[in-house]
Amino acid sequence: MSQSESPADQKLKVSQPSVAAQQSDNVAHALAGAGGGLLSMALTYPLITLSTRAQVESKKAKTSNLEAIRRIVQREGIQGLYAGLDSALFGIGVTNFVYYYWYEWSKSFFERAAIKAGRASRKLTTIESMLAGAIAGSATVLITNPIWVVNTRMTARKQESDEVLPGVEKAKKPSTIGTTLAIIREEGFKTFFAGVLPALVLVINPILQYTLFEQMKNFIEGRKRRVTPTDSFYLGALGKLLATSITYPYITIKSRMHVAGKDGPKEGMTQSLRRILKEEGVAGLYGGMSCLYLCD
Repeated sequence: MSQSESPADQKLKVSQPSVAAQQSDNVAHALAGAGGGLLSMALTYPLITLSTRAQVESKKAKTSNLEAIRRIVQREGIQGLYAGLDSALFGIGVTNFVYYYWYEWSKSFFERAAIKAGRASRKLTTIESMLAGAIAGSATVLITNPIWVVNTRMTARKQESDEVLPGVEKAKKPSTIGTTLAIIREEGFKTFFAGVLPALVLVINPILQYTLFEQMKNFIEGRKRRVTPTDSFYLGALGKLLATSITYPYITIKSRMHVAGKDGPKEGMTQSLRRILKEEGVAGLYGGMSCLYLCD
């Protein structure tokens, strides 16, 4: 050991795993997150289909969830509820892998910084946890947005009428590759980054959920009562409900921007927000929210 090394550097060498070990740990967490996301997506995809279609429909076209299911099955069969599933599974796998990898990377960065600063505990502070989540969320949005543009196009595609002229074959449903190539050919690569701004705003969702959870927990503890595991479960669910309710309009705007180039002129986030409020009112920003709550 070099005598020129400071105590902090010596402690860092002892406490921190090697770069290879850290990378291996990051990848393990990322793979676990991706696997869990794949299972969750496969089980809840029909609800996601209903939610996405409700988000991009105009107010006049909206129907109840049961009526929407009936119409989709009648026109497209059961497989209609799984339109775009292949791109969604690929998307959620990549999304979760990227998110958990970058979160673990950010977490280890803050831990190393804490040791260098001579802090007694390597445990992340609340602010550091929020920053790690924001970094991971932002990286995920920028890397995976093209996948979700393709998925939204496939999930929300307008169906042709069941009635076709005699001797005329019904048009085949577009594949993931076909949809991707069509976007490149007709609209250009920049379309793959439509909706990035509202998606980046949505990065605050888990941060907001965590903040709400902590505030409600502090309120209970302030009344001289211990927070039980059951309390934590309900507080977590309530925090998620409130955070999603606050940020849901940006989910709707993001979905509208994903299909805007196909169904009409492209709009920015502010323009899309104003148009929805003008034409559909506040309710237009919350289309399909009940389905999304069931997915969460």
